[in-house]
Amino acid sequence: MVEPATITLDGCPPVDQPWVVRGDHGRLWFQPAAPGNAERVLIVSFDNLATIDEGFPRMPWMWRRLSTLGHAVLGVQSHAKDWFRHPTAPHHLRRLQELGFFAGFSQVVLIGASMGGFAAINYAPLIPGAQVIAFSAQTSMNKVVAPFEARFPWAVRNSNWDGMPFLDAAAAIPYIRRVVLIYDPFTPEDASHARRMIAPHVQHVHCPHATHEAVRVVLLAGALPALIGDVLRGGRAGPGYFRAMRNRRGVAKWQRALLNTLARRGRHAAVIRAATLLEQAVPEGDDPTFLRRLRRASQKALAGGGGAANKAGESA
Repeated sequence: MVEPATITLDGCPPVDQPWVVRGDHGRLWFQPAAPGNAERVLIVSFDNLATIDEGFPRMPWMWRRLSTLGHAVLGVQSHAKDWFRHPTAPHHLRRLQELGFFAGFSQVVLIGASMGGFAAINYAPLIPGAQVIAFSAQTSMNKVVAPFEARFPWAVRNSNWDGMPFLDAAAAIPYIRRVVLIYDPFTPEDASHARRMIAPHVQHVHCPHATHEAVRVVLLAGALPALIGDVLRGGRAGPGYFRAMRNRRGVAKWQRALLNTLARRGRHAAVIRAATLLEQAVPEGDDPTFLRRLRRASQKALAGGGGAANKAGESA
């Protein structure tokens, strides 16, 4: 897609045509709702670490999937792997709020994963009434605030975690209308961050065996449209999302994580049963070889093959 015209925030930007606002550390990219869509919904998406590797120009994060829903999308984009710990993003969002841009929408939902989830939670209070969907979100990468967090060492060393504002996303929770947190409870760091965001208006949605990439499992299961629909209707993940997530059984990433967990725990009979059932759910055209490999390894382990299942799980 061709990058739209660059504008400045001297006046309220239009909601019926695309535009870009540039800044020193990042920018905004807006795409209007599809013609005929009268719901007046705005989805605000935030880059994550992987997105930044794509370089510029790039569409808002997850635009390809969000565009199918027909809603307006505002991409908050960063130039660096810095968790949006820079003045550009909050300045732009504050300015849009001052100009009345968000008042042109009936609902605003901020969405992001990992670094983007941190930003979505952190900046939601700048948009009164906004809701948040955050996947595997960090609350902070500051070692005092979150001493359990040791991932992404290069990116953390090269970003600013020394002081306020916006140091701790958990501090934003009381000022957000509703939050849906989706994460793998078996990923220790993600679970520890989530425990720092417990409140009556925060829904914790477990996505076991998704690893830190819970958003990928949700996307591959085809559950994102149902999730956003549930949040727009009721402010939380509901029956539509949970029904759609049954499709995770056919997602190879989820299958691998589940079976590897069972194999590491020595539950070889469970690996055999699960691999047999999951193979039946593999979509036509996909390769179930890794399921057969894990099943054979667990069969050997049960027959006295020692750690064969664990080794096969690690290489699958």
